[in-house]
Amino acid sequence: MPSTKYIFVTGGVTSSLGKGIISASLAKLLQARGYHVTIQKLDPYLNIDPGTLNPYEHGECFVTDDGAETDLDLGHYERFLNTPTSQANNVTTGRIYQAVINKERKGDYLGKTVQIIPHITDEIKRRIKLVGQKKKFDVVITEIGGTVGDIESFPYVEAVRQLKWELGSDSLAIHLTLVPYLSAAKELKTKPTQHSVKMLLESGVQPDILVLRTEKKLTLDIKKKVALFCNVNINSVIESIDASTIYEVPLLMYKEKLDATVLTKLNLPTNKDPELKPWKEFLYKLKNPKTEVTIGLIGKYIELPDAYKSITESFIHAGAANNCKVNLISIHSAKITEENYNEKLKNLKGILVAPGFGHRGIDGKILAAKYARENDIPFLGICLGMQCAVVEFARNVLNLEDANSSEIDRRTANPVIDIMEEQKDVLEKGGTMRLGAYSCQIKNNTKAFEVYNKNETVERHRHRYEFNNNYLAEFEKAGMIASGFNSETNLVEIIEIPKNKWFVGVQFHPEYKSTVINPHPLFVNFVKATISE
Repeated sequence: MPSTKYIFVTGGVTSSLGKGIISASLAKLLQARGYHVTIQKLDPYLNIDPGTLNPYEHGECFVTDDGAETDLDLGHYERFLNTPTSQANNVTTGRIYQAVINKERKGDYLGKTVQIIPHITDEIKRRIKLVGQKKKFDVVITEIGGTVGDIESFPYVEAVRQLKWELGSDSLAIHLTLVPYLSAAKELKTKPTQHSVKMLLESGVQPDILVLRTEKKLTLDIKKKVALFCNVNINSVIESIDASTIYEVPLLMYKEKLDATVLTKLNLPTNKDPELKPWKEFLYKLKNPKTEVTIGLIGKYIELPDAYKSITESFIHAGAANNCKVNLISIHSAKITEENYNEKLKNLKGILVAPGFGHRGIDGKILAAKYARENDIPFLGICLGMQCAVVEFARNVLNLEDANSSEIDRRTANPVIDIMEEQKDVLEKGGTMRLGAYSCQIKNNTKAFEVYNKNETVERHRHRYEFNNNYLAEFEKAGMIASGFNSETNLVEIIEIPKNKWFVGVQFHPEYKSTVINPHPLFVNFVKATISE
């Protein structure tokens, strides 16, 4: 292929329309046709990355193999494409401005006045092209966060305008908008789409394809109207109707011929039909489960659907792998008390204690681990969830009543969870945790080995605290063993209780690596254990 093709995805009318899912679905279809595709997210906020953002602000922080703390949309990209992303796949305004200012301080601009145009837009364009040049992708899809018309998004839209002019037929723009249904009038309204496209046109960008989010089927007349007023061919007006699951969207987009339209406009061959058999098999299992189980997700952000996005999606993947529907019940850990924890947890077939930071809700997480251990309920603790299981075991089995994590109580006499040695002098919060992929050596004849069926795995991390190895011999003598270690640091990566049916805690985040095609074995095995409970 002579050159990389670039697709820009913008959104209008309202946020949360699903640009990430549309981008991932298009990428999946192109990949299924044999093209080498990647997706990039440009976020207009001034933070360097979402690593320091509260989940209430921006949902889950997704971590890549190379240790980048990124937007949760990168999780969708990986789950759909089954290929890892990297730091290059997520760019923020903060990172753009930081790069430009650093260049100015070094004198790279030779005394020029540094301005939004051309310096900021040039840096945006450089980042967009960089991801395509590194691995010679056939197609790079760039999703621009926010909504057209936002002040924060102006430099990105201007960069798209310039790139479309520079790249010519090697690029195209897709604009995602909303066609709302007014129940009082019993009509779908196209005016918001018209205004959104007009605003995009005022910025100098003519969309090549319109994707219209809708809860009702679009009539031919509506498509014709949108095409007429928005200067696009009627074949380039794509319906994106509400779906029962995000994993249906690639098939809906294929039915609407989104991928074929894109390839035609980019002058790429369309003679090879997409290979979607594995995807369709997954969807069939997802929609036709043979059984179902109820699993509790114990966390402190349960009112936010996006806070544990990778975990909830991992259960969907694992459920389908087991021909099982997982009914995930979210329980706020701050509302679990000594007085009510038996009642709140009694109907669960499995318990997952979620990751997190800080003391809020920690007692409820510890009680959930206690309930699972004492009642032999399948248990999975992730990161802080594993640490809570360790604290609970120390208090109630080892009789170290004041055992705690030094994150929660710096003065505890028994810090069974303690800050990592290399983290003790770290003062800055952004990007300074133990981040990214690290190797884990797995012991034979353990639940972990049964899950992975190998002696080594590589998993992603995001933490500052670890199991305190000074207590390891005492734990193992009492029945909680370390079944996975990092060979370089001797960090405990996996703990388990062999006498229990299925009780595992992991310091890493398995949810970051679960995909449709390769559901994570820990989740698959955990769900399997709950089915036979």
